[in-house]
Amino acid sequence: MTAEYKVHASVAVITLNNPPVNGLGLSTRRAIIEGLNQANADAAVQAIVITGAGKAFSGGADIKEFGKEAALQEPNLHTVIAQVEQSAKPVVAAIHSVCMGGGLELALGCHYRIAAPGTTVALPEVKLGLLPGAGGTQRLPRAIGVEPALNMIVSGESIKSEMLAQIPGQKLFDKLSASPESLAQEALTLAQQVGERHAAGNEALPLVRDLKCKHPKGDAYFGFVRNMVKAMSKNYPAPLKCVDAVEAATKRKIADGLAYERELFVNLMWTPESRALRHLFMAERATTKIADIPADTPTREIKKVGVIGAGTMGGGISMNFLNAGIPVTILETKQEALDRGIGIIQKNYEAQVKKGKLKEDKYAQRMALLSTTLSYEDLKDCDLIIEAVFEELGVKETVFKQLDAVAKPGAILASNTSTLDVDKIAAFTQRPQDVVGMHFFSPANVMKLLEVVRGKATGKDVMATVMQIAKKIKKTAVVSGVCDGFIGNRMIEQYSRQAGFLLDEGATPAQVDKAAEKFGFAMGPFRMGDLAGNDIGWAIRKRRAVEKPGMKYSASADRLCELGRFGQKTGKGWYDYQAGKRDAIPSQEVLDMIDAHRKAIGITPRQISDEEIVQRLVYSLVNEGAHILEDGIASKSGDIDMVYLTGYGFPIYRGGPMHYASEQGLINVVQAMNRFAQNPNDDAAFWKPAPLLARLAAEGKSFA
Repeated sequence: MTAEYKVHASVAVITLNNPPVNGLGLSTRRAIIEGLNQANADAAVQAIVITGAGKAFSGGADIKEFGKEAALQEPNLHTVIAQVEQSAKPVVAAIHSVCMGGGLELALGCHYRIAAPGTTVALPEVKLGLLPGAGGTQRLPRAIGVEPALNMIVSGESIKSEMLAQIPGQKLFDKLSASPESLAQEALTLAQQVGERHAAGNEALPLVRDLKCKHPKGDAYFGFVRNMVKAMSKNYPAPLKCVDAVEAATKRKIADGLAYERELFVNLMWTPESRALRHLFMAERATTKIADIPADTPTREIKKVGVIGAGTMGGGISMNFLNAGIPVTILETKQEALDRGIGIIQKNYEAQVKKGKLKEDKYAQRMALLSTTLSYEDLKDCDLIIEAVFEELGVKETVFKQLDAVAKPGAILASNTSTLDVDKIAAFTQRPQDVVGMHFFSPANVMKLLEVVRGKATGKDVMATVMQIAKKIKKTAVVSGVCDGFIGNRMIEQYSRQAGFLLDEGATPAQVDKAAEKFGFAMGPFRMGDLAGNDIGWAIRKRRAVEKPGMKYSASADRLCELGRFGQKTGKGWYDYQAGKRDAIPSQEVLDMIDAHRKAIGITPRQISDEEIVQRLVYSLVNEGAHILEDGIASKSGDIDMVYLTGYGFPIYRGGPMHYASEQGLINVVQAMNRFAQNPNDDAAFWKPAPLLARLAAEGKSFA
């Protein structure tokens, strides 16, 4: 049963019990209705309390019902709230811990509300490309006022119950309990009091829906807000619709406002942006699920972390653990390198302090957790050791052999490699079961993505531990199998190859970048290359020439590097850069180099549309992603999307490359790829659709 019913003296208590957050799924909604009916039919009951078991009042909709018919089945949430409002006996919401989305809308339908201090309250639907669809846009403005309600609804951000209780004239909470522990008893007392008064005929049942809802400046206020929201949410329709719905609350009767809210909600459900955001929501939660590793798999305790390398990556990696309160020891080969690395960490923290994002005492606490060493012996007590040294297998071999000699039994040995074979690295030790890839993305203290690379011998408890620690340091962990480049870099290589071919055929770096950025990428491939360092790609291509001599590339990137144009760090790459600035200035030297290269390989430049640029860039990711799924490197398409959304700047409102391809229709993607295969200057063999992609397209299916 997803809701329990008990009677305490004259009060019936309905306790939602649908872990983990008491989602309002169909069975829970039915149980609430049954409890209401039972209480109203019992002459001994004078009032009803609705509360939640465990660590939530209710987190809202049950995510297991997202996009499924059960979410619409009667009784839907509208029906439940109407039944609460129409109860002949007073209903008290006893709110604690978490009260979000449909949970808050349910509470707003109750006649009285008592909240525990520290309760997190929110209407976060806008983050899924939606608006509150069960009366939130109509009742919350009536309960706390138009401006506070609109801020909550448009931002989707949470606020603590104590802050809400301080809003002048608010009618959301009738009272706050003295403490979370006393909430249950105080709710019973309140219910008994209002139940007795109502039974004596001395008090009508108050409804939020009956409260007045006006704004003193009306049209002027909503016009101002609409302009602000429009400027901040250009790719997302939901925030503006939230403004429309709240404005309706000030101008329409409650029944008309609720109908309008529902109409807006249904329309938003069908937008590609909402589908993308809902996909992201589900995919992010699914990344933690590994098919052959049960949720109750024992994990290893991580009390102390070692990091090898105090460079940009090592420092950023260390900050993640320091931020989580975990002691870190950084190892370097020279004192100067250690001093330089610690200085960068201090500089990063001081910048946060200056911006008001970090308090001085917290800064001091984090730095106190950091120690340094020049000796591997000082890592012998670490539970997790992560190497962040030069990306060369021989260097990794030296490091892991030394770690194998000094690390304690059961210590997890992780490599931050971005492309190298984790199985080969594990073979440098006598404990391959303890070796795993932990590929952080730069800057490691900022980027959310962590590729967790599972070797053929990596222990299940090691995987479970790393996924757990990733959550603790606030990373989105995605599991990858072992292959060159794993998920992200294996795919980005194809993307970069297409960017090079587009230059050969007539595009300029600026045109390609602008087309990609207009599509929604954080930056185009050439600006990205300049930021990362073009010499990194150059080294990879040299390695490829030995390992995969048949791989076709545009030579323009090699010509660029031969000119010493490595990117922002040298002040010139695909673009020119002025000292101290990151503005990308088109370079005549680069345009002349590209033109000379075209003549050398006998290509006459042609006009290339932005549509072709975007399709070739994105569909190259899609085709390689399909190969990755088929090879078992990624277990699900959502994992690939999460890699690109959190690590490579793919536009969130498009849902990731695999979701985007499904939205376009896989048959259309395959047809476009067949066209690209006819291009004599491209790589026809690459554009042969991956077998998985071809099969799904033929069957009219999607990656999902």
